[in-house]
This record gives sequence, C-alpha cells and structure tokens, in this order.
Amino acid sequence: MEKNAKIYVAGGSTLIGSAILRQLKKQGYTNIVGIPPEEPELTNALAVEKFFAENAPEYVFLAAGKSGGIQANQKYPAELMLDNLLVETHIINNSYRYEVKKLLYLASSCSYPKLCPQPMRPEFLLTGTLEPTNEAYALAKIAGIKLCQAYHQQYGVNFISGIPANSFGIGDDFSLEDSHVIPALILKMHQAKIQQAETVEIWGTGSPRREFIFADDVADGCIFIMAKYHDPTTPINIAGGEDVSIKELAELIKQVVGYQGKLRFDSSKPDGMPLKALDASEITELGWGLQTPFVSALRATYEWFLSLAESGETNSAVELAIASSQSKV
Repeated sequence: MEKNAKIYVAGGSTLIGSAILRQLKKQGYTNIVGIPPEEPELTNALAVEKFFAENAPEYVFLAAGKSGGIQANQKYPAELMLDNLLVETHIINNSYRYEVKKLLYLASSCSYPKLCPQPMRPEFLLTGTLEPTNEAYALAKIAGIKLCQAYHQQYGVNFISGIPANSFGIGDDFSLEDSHVIPALILKMHQAKIQQAETVEIWGTGSPRREFIFADDVADGCIFIMAKYHDPTTPINIAGGEDVSIKELAELIKQVVGYQGKLRFDSSKPDGMPLKALDASEITELGWGLQTPFVSALRATYEWFLSLAESGETNSAVELAIASSQSKV
C-alpha cells in the first residue's frame, strides 16, 4: 500500500481494528477513512453503501463483527452469528462494487474443527465438526472466508483472508459475562486483589491450551500480509507464539496483577476446544514474526486497564473496576 493510499479499517473500534489504526498511523499511512466515530453502522446495508460511494477506499481491513468468550457464545449465538454475517456481506459486496484494490478479511481460530490436528493449518478448515460452544459464531466467520473466495472466483478480485490466534490487548472488553479469557481473568484478579479475596474461581479445568497474540502484533501482521500475501484461495494464519494452558495463563496473570490468593478451577463449567494452536510457518517464511513477548503484552494490557479505570471514562472495564469493592469474585 502506498503511504497516501485511501485505507478503511472496518471495525475501527474493535480490539484488532483499533490496533490496526494505531499501527497504520505509526507506520506513516496518512489517508485513513471511516475512523470512529465517522464509521457507518455496518449492519445497515444502505449506510455501508453510502460510505463506500462517498469515500471509495482503495484498501480495506475487515476486522468488524461482534465476538465474545464461551459464556457470550452460549447466551447470544443468534446475535453473534447475524451481526457477523451482515457485516461481512455488506463490506465484501461493496468492496467489489466500488473496486477496492485489496481486502483483508479476518476470521477466527474457532473456525477450525474442534478436534483439529495441531498445529492447525488452513487446509483443515471444514474437515470436522466445530466446537459446540461457539459453533454459530464460527460458522459466520467461515462464511466470510468462503464469500471472499467466491468473489475472487467469480470476479477475480484480490480479497484475502487471515486467521489470527486468540487476540488480547489494549482496547479489550473486560466485562465478565462477554469477554475472552485474558481480560476476564485480569478483571477477576484485579477485583480479588482490591477485596483481598482468598480465592478466584475460574471456569473449566484449566487444562485446555491456547495460543495467544497481542492485538498490536496482529495489526502489524495484517499490514504485512496486505503487502506480502497474494493468495485469495487460501487463508493465512497470523500467529507465531507458544501455546499455554489456561492454568499456566492464570498463574501468569496472577503475577502481573499482583494477586496473592489461590486459584480454584470449576470443572463443572465447559472448557471449549482442548487445544488451539496455529501453524505459523507460511507467515514466518514470508518474513514476519511476533514483536511483543507474551508477559510484556499481558503487562501492557493490565496497565491500560488501570489507566482507563483511573481516567474515569465510561467503559465496561471502568464500571466494573469502580464497582469491584462490591462485586463478588
């Protein structure tokens, strides 16, 4: 991408979308359109079409669509599935109609089968049943991959797909009900630290293993593959870290937060997929690698959470942090 190319990040207020905006500015891209709050309502077809007609972006990063952890996926499967289907349909179709030069669609690692061979490679997609706890969301993300491939097959457009590992970082959702595992654990241990609680309860057995990646590293990888990856027929994994068990993760977050109590795992709650690690050989061979050590990324995420809480901004993380002294861990 030229430094003055017109670029649109769909989902600029999401965890990864906001990180892509930061990285684009950091790397000297100067012509970014649709930055929140100027972004249209992406589930509204007319609003999206009007935005593309007026702005005519040349490059599009599609990082939009609602997401959440196991609990959110169980409570809101229809909402998560419909939101993602509408967003990707509107953005991909209008990118074709208004002649976007290149689009990068971001799927999810939960698009892989539940019992997928490890590490997971793109050729394993649709070779087995999905993890039931996030099936609706995963099907919507798979549909986005297939829609990009269909538009390339029929119209020859350069619409590629990327699959990031489990992402976390600055701008994450820290609500206990809807968040992913890292922000949820940070919040619970922060609350427990303030309350001097003796134990923190964690969903599941602690045995599942996950590969995590800092959102700013995902963003850097997205900009890299926008320039270096050119195969619309096959998604590329955005990964490269080591997988850790949920128990190991909880111990690391306990250290970062400074919580002194004990951790208790509730085996009556679902674990999700037993292992999720991505094969990063293709993006590594292209010359990309992680920029941020895992523990450093955890610290940066917690420091952002603390700074946001102290600022008094209205945000789910802030509201819960302020209410922590009355909350039950």
